[in-house]
Amino acid sequence: MSDENTRGNVPRQPAGAGRASSRTRGTRTGYGTGTGRGTTRRKEAEQPRALTRLALVDVAALVVMLGAVAVGFGPVWGSLGYVLPTAGGAVVGLLVAWVGAWRRFPAVTVTALAVLAYLLLGGALALPHTTIAGVVPTLDTLRELLLGSVEGWKQFVTTVPPMRSFPDLAVVPFLLMLLVALISGTISWRAKHAVWAVVPVIAGLVGVILLGTVDPALPVVQGLVIAIVALLWGAVRVMEARVGTHSISTESSREATRRLRWYRVRTGATILTVAAVAAGFTAPVLMPHGQRTVLRETIVPPFDIHEFTSPLVAFRHYAKDLREDELFTVSDLPENGRIRLATLDQYDGVVYDASGDGGDTGFYTRVGEEIATQAEGTPATFEITVSGYSGVWVPEIGSLTGVRWTGPDATAQTDGSYYNSTTHTAITTAGVKAGDTYTLDTLVTEEPGEDVLKKATIREADLPETEPGALPPGLPAKTVQFTGEETDPATKLFQIRDALQDYGVLSSGLDGQTPSRPGHSAERIDTLVEEEKMVGDDEQFAVAFALMARQAGIPARVVMGFYPDEKSEYEEGEPWKVLGSDVHAWVEVPFKEYGWVPIDAVPDEKPQIQPEPKSQTVPKPPVLQDPEPPEEPDKAKAGSVEDDDKDEAENDLFDWGLLGIILLAVGIPLLLILGPIVAILAYKARRRARRRSAEQMADRISGGWHEVVDVVTDLGTTVPRGATRRESAGVIAGAHEVPSTLTLAHRADATVFGRGEPTQADVEAFWTEVDELVGGLRSTVGTRRRVRAALSLRSVWARIGGRRGFLAALGGLGSRRTKESR
Repeated sequence: MSDENTRGNVPRQPAGAGRASSRTRGTRTGYGTGTGRGTTRRKEAEQPRALTRLALVDVAALVVMLGAVAVGFGPVWGSLGYVLPTAGGAVVGLLVAWVGAWRRFPAVTVTALAVLAYLLLGGALALPHTTIAGVVPTLDTLRELLLGSVEGWKQFVTTVPPMRSFPDLAVVPFLLMLLVALISGTISWRAKHAVWAVVPVIAGLVGVILLGTVDPALPVVQGLVIAIVALLWGAVRVMEARVGTHSISTESSREATRRLRWYRVRTGATILTVAAVAAGFTAPVLMPHGQRTVLRETIVPPFDIHEFTSPLVAFRHYAKDLREDELFTVSDLPENGRIRLATLDQYDGVVYDASGDGGDTGFYTRVGEEIATQAEGTPATFEITVSGYSGVWVPEIGSLTGVRWTGPDATAQTDGSYYNSTTHTAITTAGVKAGDTYTLDTLVTEEPGEDVLKKATIREADLPETEPGALPPGLPAKTVQFTGEETDPATKLFQIRDALQDYGVLSSGLDGQTPSRPGHSAERIDTLVEEEKMVGDDEQFAVAFALMARQAGIPARVVMGFYPDEKSEYEEGEPWKVLGSDVHAWVEVPFKEYGWVPIDAVPDEKPQIQPEPKSQTVPKPPVLQDPEPPEEPDKAKAGSVEDDDKDEAENDLFDWGLLGIILLAVGIPLLLILGPIVAILAYKARRRARRRSAEQMADRISGGWHEVVDVVTDLGTTVPRGATRRESAGVIAGAHEVPSTLTLAHRADATVFGRGEPTQADVEAFWTEVDELVGGLRSTVGTRRRVRAALSLRSVWARIGGRRGFLAALGGLGSRRTKESR
């Protein structure tokens, strides 16, 4: 091995060895260079790498790799607005790492510099809207930076892209790139093996993927760029390390080194470029086509939809109390369009509510002015002006791609906007009230006709199950009555719909209509389906339709909203003023070809049923006649055959044979299960009692020690056969960490082998210590292990059977007495 160090210098020879030590006196490092004519000393080896020209190579490699990482924020941000915070974070991280390497600061100082740079420069690079003149940080800037470093990650993955609608979340890419650049730069300029600097870069790439969307940026390009640059950079660093081991260099050697360096770089770059091109063409074919895993698709957002009351409970309020009131105005309405207020998919016997627990109930995630979606349809824009409506549920149309609030509470409504892209339900925690205005960007699809749906296939859906006790009691039988023996789901669905329309009477309890109670509890729906003429409005019929469909194995959910019916004065192409009378509820069912499709189950409004006319003739009061006296029964003679037969018949009412069969069927299994358990516990209790009541007092003392050994053996600790009490105590104390075992063993030896016979008081005191020790041993293990020890036969086998075999042990169990050695 060479005697040169890693800096390329030759260690100084000790005084008295070779040349005199005065030749090296006055040198700063204590290293000689062996200079001679035509040679130069490599001063670069004595200064930090951050100050050498080779540091520029490191910077170039890190900048390219960090740029490849930052590109991943493109899809989730939705614009080029991510460039400033990501690039700024990378530059700040590299600068702090360079200063730390230059001044050789410890890790604590470098961390403090990074925090200071984050607070001073984070406002200008990530939150310019909170600063003075876009540069000077304010108290709001510092507060947003500190909160964003802790809570920003959660908000980032629980907010629907694009993130450009939420400028405060720029803290996340800024901080991520700062950390990646800081760690990779520090490793590059200070670690012995600079190749480890690629690890934080790869970790940053994984982090960007997890924070992103299922739609990737340029995954193949990103991976190839990082791989190629990392390999080239690693090769250069290895080559520089090898060259750096030579402290003597001439002009010719330096020229040869430069030629060798560029030759290897060109050769490596060519090979890697060819490999990258080949990988670029083959990777899309070889890579799986499934969606990648991102956090926003797996983390449940911290939003509880159950805090808000289901709008369906206010259905009759709209249909009756606000019937003539104007709720809001829609600028336009597509053909056969519907305004959705809420999608309800969970029934508990009292109310149909929105769940948002995943699956086909989706999640409610925070949204901004733009909403990324994979839905398909015709883009459309609608402007809504609220006049009489109030609530947290936002009236919307189609599949939202954006919502822009323009009313007096626009800021609060934007911050509190949540959207469920699966159920197409929007909500704002700030609430909607009179005077608010907002614009909806949506995708509208044309619904298929009934003839098409009857031939289509209904797909399965993951909806919350309804507890059997929460269902209306008469609903399952009514479902069977409506569907008969039909097996096709689509046919059964429309059979239920047709039956509800044929036997139903539409009534909201208005004047001139058939009386109708509001609500959709299990009792109300049971009353509806049990009537010969089912009287109710959209609320009851939609709930009954959905529950019957679920009973028939068809997934269904209830939707409350508004649409113009045949009585509406809406004219197509004109703004629609939505009244309370326009409220409706319908059912949605998933079809493979068309998604969730609305289906109505609204019967006709039939005239009120008139009572039968009363007769004008006053009927005469009936004449009451005296009842005839009952005939006395014949008296049977005592002891007659008739009485005997009656007694035998009463005795035959109780089946004694059946009782015997039940007792045998239950008793035999219990005996097989509990019999061995009871036998083992009884044997151990009898063994303990026999030891404690032995004829000789010394045997009672030794029996107490045997009890300790048996308990430890059942707990799983093997005590060697033939070991003395003190040796056994050492094993037990070491296994269970109970030092009192040694004291008890010494006392047993002293009592058993002592001169005098122990007294009854000595025996009682010894067994008291045994009980305390056994309790302590059992307390050191878990409940399951204690139960297993109580039912274990290890101690029985060790003391009775030994090495004589299992049959001998079984035979020993039946013996009345077993001699135990003292």
